[in-house]
Amino acid sequence: MIRINLLGQVRPKSARRPVDTGAALPAVFIGAGVVLGGLVLGYLYFSYQGQLTQENNRIKQLEAQKTELQQVKQQVEAFDKQKAVLQVRVDTIEKLQRDRTGGQELLDMVANTVSRTENLWLTTMTRKGNTLNIVGSSASINSVANFITAMKRSGYFQKVEIDETKQDENKNLETFSFKLNAEINPSGPQARPASTTAQNAAPAKKG
Repeated sequence: MIRINLLGQVRPKSARRPVDTGAALPAVFIGAGVVLGGLVLGYLYFSYQGQLTQENNRIKQLEAQKTELQQVKQQVEAFDKQKAVLQVRVDTIEKLQRDRTGGQELLDMVANTVSRTENLWLTTMTRKGNTLNIVGSSASINSVANFITAMKRSGYFQKVEIDETKQDENKNLETFSFKLNAEINPSGPQARPASTTAQNAAPAKKG
């Protein structure tokens, strides 16, 4: 139904109810805080997640390196064992070679020492390990002393000791029998001064 205002008066407008903005502000702040907190938490989460991923990758790399080092260590230990076995074989071969050639050198040295000592000769010579037992005779005690001195100066022996010396019961010829033992130097003859070598090379004086 249409109404017509014939009086020409302006119809008053209905008054609007004022909006209370004071009650809405807390809700806005709370919403903004929630959103901002979510953004911060999200950033921290992804940041820590990235660091965690990096650390996990680093741990995997370290574990791989550890495995490689363990393999290298096992190889080194195997090489050390092989080296020890080979060293034992080399030492055995060198010892056998030294014993084979050293015997002839020892005989030559003793023979040369005896030949440079006048009025002395050997009857038996036996070797037990590094100990050499010698039995012989001489025309004088001085010849025995010169022979011992020459053996000590040769460098083939660490020490020479006389076990027994006595005069033989022979009225026609004065002779002395002796027994001595000498400890062989495992390292062979040692270097000696030239003066000592010259004295050793000179014939012993007749006793």
